[in-house]
Amino acid sequence: MNYLDELNADWITAAKRMSPRLVLDLFKQTNNEVAQYLKTVDPFTPALFSVAWAGEEESANWFHWAREYTEKWHHQQQIRLAVGKEKELYAREFYHPHLDTSMRALPHHYRNFPGTKGERLSFEITGEAGGTWHLLHNGQQWLQVEDVSVAENLITIDGEIAWRLFTKGIRREETRMKVQGNKEAGEHLLSMLAVMA
Repeated sequence: MNYLDELNADWITAAKRMSPRLVLDLFKQTNNEVAQYLKTVDPFTPALFSVAWAGEEESANWFHWAREYTEKWHHQQQIRLAVGKEKELYAREFYHPHLDTSMRALPHHYRNFPGTKGERLSFEITGEAGGTWHLLHNGQQWLQVEDVSVAENLITIDGEIAWRLFTKGIRREETRMKVQGNKEAGEHLLSMLAVMA
């Protein structure tokens, strides 16, 4: 069992002894403390931990904290999904930052995927919080780019499925992904992770 798995297992064991009231009180208290702490941190200085799933050995604080947000968001959404209360977190103000951070894994994930200079891949996530993210091959590597027209290779995923795909929370065959163009590029997306694993 790796270090992260051991930490999670320890917390599960400890939390079984806590009342729901205590868990909620701790959640509120730590949220407030984290929010106050973030006001003191320079977002552009190096973070204590890098965002490894994006291929970074050193990350800026803003990216490290964006990653932390995705962790908090998806763990809360897992609980909400289990009790049928997930709709609230699909609001754009909460879910789009999660998706936008997660999609920063694209260049690293596609680093060994073949491409030709000028080739483009577009990744569309549907729904109110969704959007379209693009990769452009410069002849040597895939680069994430902002403003390009939709590529001839378009991979589309349902918004309510995307977060589950990128956090190992759904089987590949359940993703309901649509691919226009390069089928292999679409298949490759199914193994992308944007989560600490």
